[in-house]
Amino acid sequence: MKTDPLHQQMTRRQALGAAVHAVAAGTFTALWAKLDAAAEPASAQTDSVPKPQLTLGISTMGFSGFTTAELARELAAAGFHTIQLFLTQADSNFWRYNSRADVSALTPERCRAITQAYRAAGLRIHSLGVYTNLIHPDPAERAANLDYFEAMMEVGRCMGVRVFITEAGHFHDPTKPEPAVPWHFQDAVWAQTVATVRELARRAERFDATILLEPFYRGFLASAKRTRVFLQEVNSPRIRALLDPANLIEVNDLEEMFQQLSPWIDCLHAKDRKLHTDRGVPAGQGDLDYQQLVTLAARHTSHAPLILEYVGPKDYKDALAHLRRALRQAGLVERPTAPER
Repeated sequence: MKTDPLHQQMTRRQALGAAVHAVAAGTFTALWAKLDAAAEPASAQTDSVPKPQLTLGISTMGFSGFTTAELARELAAAGFHTIQLFLTQADSNFWRYNSRADVSALTPERCRAITQAYRAAGLRIHSLGVYTNLIHPDPAERAANLDYFEAMMEVGRCMGVRVFITEAGHFHDPTKPEPAVPWHFQDAVWAQTVATVRELARRAERFDATILLEPFYRGFLASAKRTRVFLQEVNSPRIRALLDPANLIEVNDLEEMFQQLSPWIDCLHAKDRKLHTDRGVPAGQGDLDYQQLVTLAARHTSHAPLILEYVGPKDYKDALAHLRRALRQAGLVERPTAPER
């Protein structure tokens, strides 16, 4: 059929107009979609954003009246998935604070049996508590304590654990007058302890282990800054930090602790302390601002578990409830286990 040129021209105009209308319609559709999204309630928009997560765990130090199997059942029933293991249980009592213990009875088979009891209950052992004395003035004592630490790393290897916790240690000679400058602040002790911890790092290398140093305001690592400077001088990826904010609230604000130490923190202790007092208490019984603590932990060290400490059978559930309440108030959620590093 022959088409009139004028009719042909009108058809092209109509086609062009239709295209313009289609583009305009698409633009307005997209615009309205954006406006609709903006008009959604805040809760509808934020619900789809994952909340920051933190892992909660518990130290086994305060449960000496339990056997390993009994404690595994107790903690699993309370909803824990992560523990920091101190060998203080009725059937595995091998821990001595600021000293050393004979661990020769911890054969590979016995280590695996302890580990299996926790794993069968759904509990992961994040780390082993050692807490020997690394600042002792007697070189023979320091050497023996390093050997003990190495023996604990062998225990950890049999258990499949590669993270170990210690303070620098404490020394006081009761037979002599108190020195004008405490032993841990005397000039020679700094260089001596740097050398000792570097030796510990060398031994940790053989076990593919990481050592976390815990500061305490009345000890060698007396502040967040002093701990950070010490870690920088030791300068080993095997030596990192455990932050217990209750140990430093007398000398540091929470923000300062994280500002100084967050690049090194791989674990946190969750206990409490009243200001101007020496004794630590369970979470919720002191002056620590737990909502601020978990907020800072989520921002700076979300990989690091918060381990309840200074708790036992009578008070651990209250401390756990306090910690979980702080998470909710801060808009955070609990992660079952800490991510591997």
